[in-house]
Amino acid sequence: MRNQGAGTGPEMEIVHLLRAVAVELGLHSARFANQNGMHPTDVRALIALMDAARAGEEMTAGRLGSALGLNSAGTTALVDRLERAGHVRRVRSEGDRRRVVVEVDQRAVELGQAFFGPLIGSAVDLLQGYDERELAAIRSFLEGVREAAAEG
Repeated sequence: MRNQGAGTGPEMEIVHLLRAVAVELGLHSARFANQNGMHPTDVRALIALMDAARAGEEMTAGRLGSALGLNSAGTTALVDRLERAGHVRRVRSEGDRRRVVVEVDQRAVELGQAFFGPLIGSAVDLLQGYDERELAAIRSFLEGVREAAAEG
């Protein structure tokens, strides 16, 4: 196991900054949810669905529930709520017509882009100031933190 880090060096400064970024991103996401009459889990679900679509993967309700740590009843209530709001739709799988998958509606994508677009644009602008070696270091660090958090 690596150093648990009670120190005050530059590594801990970065860890504390990462925590502050996570808090601010959580607050930003909560503002989006609040402004759109959504629960924070609804926003997490839409992100998971968009990530799956970007990866070219279909997302069943069961897989979505697992990704969000929800039981079957909670997942059904979540998908029903998002569907009623027009944010998602249930469709038949392209590969297996017996399977039902959940897809994000384009209106939800546009709603998210309108709200999160400026923040994403600022992040992209910041990243364009780094060279390939620095970008690789940033990517590696963030992937490592994500993996450590996922291991929980």
